[in-house]
Amino acid sequence: MIANFVTSLRIVFSFIMLFFPAFSPVFYACYLLAGITDMVDGSVARGLETESEFGEKLDTIADFIFVLAALYKLLPAIALATGIWIWTGIIAVVKVINIISGFVVQKRFVAVHSLANKITGIALFLLPLTLPFVDIKYTAVLVCILATFAAVQEGHFIRSMIRYEYH
Repeated sequence: MIANFVTSLRIVFSFIMLFFPAFSPVFYACYLLAGITDMVDGSVARGLETESEFGEKLDTIADFIFVLAALYKLLPAIALATGIWIWTGIIAVVKVINIISGFVVQKRFVAVHSLANKITGIALFLLPLTLPFVDIKYTAVLVCILATFAAVQEGHFIRSMIRYEYH
């Protein structure tokens, strides 16, 4: 399936990123290409009517690998204030609570693909691209605000049993 191939490319680009310095042209090229595959694989699957449970799981795995590779390369290369680390930790705790709540309420893994989560994902993806132009203390606060809202909204959707594109 073409969509699964596109998703698999995200994994390939993620691994290639590991071999180049953060913020180098090759790193940025792989980072952008991995991000583009994330944006188009679902549309390709829906457009070709080839959506599958395997494709959804592959997408989740590819996202996880991409995030880990990006964090591995970017976190040592940027300086974040302690307050941002604490805020990020709180958001992570809320997200873990949401995952546990999803298991309790739905009896399965629940991922909420809300507009707020998508906007947060885009902002987080764009953050490394803004570093040459905008001080991270400003962009990190913006991303944390968006992520906080998205995490709280996600918890509300899960606990109130609102069906919102659960996967």
